Amino acid sequence: MINSNQSEVWFVTGSQHLYGDETLQRVAANTEVMVKALNDSPEIPFSIKLKATVTTPDQIHCVCKSANNEDQCVGIIVWMHTFSPAKMWIQGLKILSKPIAHFHTQFNEEIPWSGIDMDFMNLNQSAHGGREFGFMVSRMRLNRKVIVGHWKDSNVRQRLGNWMRVATGWHSLQHMKVARLGDNMREVAVTEGDKVEAQLRLGISVNGYGLGDLQAHLDEVTSRDVEEMIDQYSEEYTISDAVQQSQSLKDAAKIELALKSFLTTGGFEAFTDTFENLHGLKQLPGISVQRLMAEGYGFGAEGDWKTAALLRAVKIMDVGLTGGSSFMEDYTYHFSKDGSMVLGSHMLEICPSIAKNKPHCEVHPLSIGGKEDPARLVFNVGEGPAINLSLIDMGNRFRLVLNEVDVVEQERDLPQLPVARALWHPRPTMEIAAQSWILAGGAHHTVFSKAITTEFIEDLAEISGIELLIIDSETSIRDFKDRIRWNEVYYHSFQNNL
Repeated sequence: MINSNQSEVWFVTGSQHLYGDETLQRVAANTEVMVKALNDSPEIPFSIKLKATVTTPDQIHCVCKSANNEDQCVGIIVWMHTFSPAKMWIQGLKILSKPIAHFHTQFNEEIPWSGIDMDFMNLNQSAHGGREFGFMVSRMRLNRKVIVGHWKDSNVRQRLGNWMRVATGWHSLQHMKVARLGDNMREVAVTEGDKVEAQLRLGISVNGYGLGDLQAHLDEVTSRDVEEMIDQYSEEYTISDAVQQSQSLKDAAKIELALKSFLTTGGFEAFTDTFENLHGLKQLPGISVQRLMAEGYGFGAEGDWKTAALLRAVKIMDVGLTGGSSFMEDYTYHFSKDGSMVLGSHMLEICPSIAKNKPHCEVHPLSIGGKEDPARLVFNVGEGPAINLSLIDMGNRFRLVLNEVDVVEQERDLPQLPVARALWHPRPTMEIAAQSWILAGGAHHTVFSKAITTEFIEDLAEISGIELLIIDSETSIRDFKDRIRWNEVYYHSFQNNL
């Protein structure tokens, strides 16, 4: 359900008429070579669209206005080939609503020592042209991504491609519809939040629906539809004959088909449910939610619409990357002198995109919710680096809290725990990470990803203006407390100036 091929970023090169038509022709030709090479490189996830070189305030204003009005355009890459007087950019930057990546590069890689002359110097002025542009953007207090390095360098292209993914994730938030089937879990604080502010600040539209709205779609599911869905289960997962023939699996398949129909009909990209509101459903959605996440839908349990929306944005970012992303929860701890760990899981709803091996499809009782035994996918998560990410409402602002973690192999079986699970060492240690997380107010629900890195979320926070607190191998409690206090002052001033 995710088609990033519909997205594009615009490549805008800045120059001026001071150097004559011949220089401008070379600027245009060099830009065309660069953009073609970027589009042909595997690090770039979707199309970069070349725009004409801008040399006047009117041209700059026009391209910025056009970018705002073009829905396919998710951001602008700006490059100063020559010196481009930055006062020309003021009116365009004032109206621009799309994310900006300032690409501080130059066409040539090395200085042509024996042949360099003033013509060469006039043409290749990125070194100080970029500084002129950088001053103006800083003077206007605009957030942007700055990427420095040569455009042929694969690491530089990777950073540019990652930013493009984040721009698409941000674009998805601006148009996202989240459906809440039922309210949030009763008396729970962190899954609440200001939905009006979320739409003002992030763009996401969050609305509630009763289980009766889903019932109409359940009534339309035929027995043949259910049989075909179970055939898919048997092809994709390890499943016993008893489970394959069980009524529980048939009911689960029916719920998946109805949920998919409900979401498609309503144009929703993310959704929530809660075990406290299952009237009309025979079981809590398990395998259906897991499979819908694998398709790209965002999900949050117990009405957690913030995590659902965030997961959808991350799913947009990680298209084509390996590792996967999922709804997650820090469920229980393993304290050890050799390094304490977290066992991450949930009742049912962990996305199989993060599975190490082929998942098992199983049916087991669920001790809460008061419904019939639900079907679910059971698997372990493979080892490697990952991030755990939480979006919370602090009352006067939204805050992102991120912890870098290292998933480890589960050396012991968990035969009595029939859910998907991941075991990880939080950085720098479980004790410091948990203390920092709690001090920051991070939620128990998270977005867990092995596909994207901290830099993606740094870029998202930069684009959106959301506070970000990072817990990594360098974190100390003393410094982390200070960061929280400093941020309180900064965002109080920042919010008052909006």
